[in-house]
Amino acid sequence: MTDEKQSLNQIIEFRKEKLQKLRAAGVDPYPHVFKPTHKSAEIKSDYDRLEGQDVIIAGRIMSLRKMGKASFCHVQDYAGRIQVYIRRDDVGSETYNHFKLLDIGDFIGVNGYVFKTKTGEISVHAGSLTILCKSIRPLPIVKEKDGQTFDAFTDKEQRYRYRHLDLIVNPENREVFFKRAKIITAIRRFLDERDYIEVETPVLQPLYGGANARPFETFHHALEQKLFLRIADELYLKRLIIGGFDRVYELSKNFRNEGMDRNHNPEFTALEFYQAYADYQEVMEITEELIRSVAEQVGALQVTWGEMEIDLSKSFARRPIMELLAEFTGHDVSGADEKRLQSICAEHGLVIPENANYGHLLDELMKRLVEPHLIQPTFVIDYPKAISPLAKMHRSGDRELVERFELFIGGAEFANAFTELNDPIDQRERFEAQARLRKAGDLEAQPVDENFIQAMECGMPPTGGVGIGIDRLVMLLTERRWIKDVILFPAMRAVD
Repeated sequence: MTDEKQSLNQIIEFRKEKLQKLRAAGVDPYPHVFKPTHKSAEIKSDYDRLEGQDVIIAGRIMSLRKMGKASFCHVQDYAGRIQVYIRRDDVGSETYNHFKLLDIGDFIGVNGYVFKTKTGEISVHAGSLTILCKSIRPLPIVKEKDGQTFDAFTDKEQRYRYRHLDLIVNPENREVFFKRAKIITAIRRFLDERDYIEVETPVLQPLYGGANARPFETFHHALEQKLFLRIADELYLKRLIIGGFDRVYELSKNFRNEGMDRNHNPEFTALEFYQAYADYQEVMEITEELIRSVAEQVGALQVTWGEMEIDLSKSFARRPIMELLAEFTGHDVSGADEKRLQSICAEHGLVIPENANYGHLLDELMKRLVEPHLIQPTFVIDYPKAISPLAKMHRSGDRELVERFELFIGGAEFANAFTELNDPIDQRERFEAQARLRKAGDLEAQPVDENFIQAMECGMPPTGGVGIGIDRLVMLLTERRWIKDVILFPAMRAVD
């Protein structure tokens, strides 16, 4: 056993001994209920009114200064921290002795009056004290000095792996998730006010689709059938458009069996919305309006994202993908075949697998040479048909292009949208082309979905639809650069 583990076990055993002493003294260290009347932030912000008034507070002890006849502690609740002054003569010798068995991390309830100490700190003078929870395992706190607590819990991996500790010791990180909740509420409000209806579609699907990605697989024993965790909601939401819903949206958890980096987690939150009788131009306008509206509501129209200053108050740029590729590669790639794209990749020093197809090559050129320059919000529009199996042909008559856009901000993709393909014959041909890519080794190519094609054969109106990455939007609006910073419990590699 390492010294660290031995020390931890000793601390745990010591705390268990205190727990037994409390029980032996007739104290229930885990009572059923307690009713606080005030939060710490409320007391501090409304001190003039509450000075001298009785309040009841509850929370976790985050610092302790135990002395002979009087002690201090800081209690942390949902809203912040406040100091508590406990004097033996006020709470009684028995309660004071019980208090001396407490540790940082324990929960207490305090009934007392509001006052300021000689140093001017707003505090609660305890008249009575109730133990609400005796903690066994210590928090990752180093020391207390001059009434302040200093934390050591700064290692990112440990914070992600033990989020409960992160939120206790670094309460400022809770603000990210408060804001995340406000962002999602604002999104729902925006769409609800425009007559979209929120729906729920299957997470377990007999066939995955709606995006180019590898799925997670599982098996349903009662059905004796392999199922997939969804990679997107698209094909089910389009079925609802076919069924007569004109405007639908879903905020969902999606799952993709792919790599992990600062922008990718295998489980992520996405928004998809679809509108009948609309096209990608109208959806583009709605997307821009939605993002700006949400940013305004959470006070984030001007964002500092890493070293980038991003302005969401101005109109988003719109640039054709072929125009951007020509600008940053130095070559006109419209009509280029795989051999030509390989040559351009080689010229720029991009290492490409030998079996890379047209879509992989184009994606690599975009990812490496173009996207890093798209700092201010930019809609990249009019994509090649070969990499857009669910988008409608471009109305310009160019048979190689479709009506599709992706939104980039700060060099990262935030949204993907189409004028949706509603020709079932064309859709089948696109799916079959994807199936050929899959047979050739592209594990992210989409399978042929016969049920979806049959639904489309019943008739689907002209439709515009979009998918937006919610985690990335939260990253932007909270000025966080890692997706794990905005997911409460991100995927982590198992440890012994």
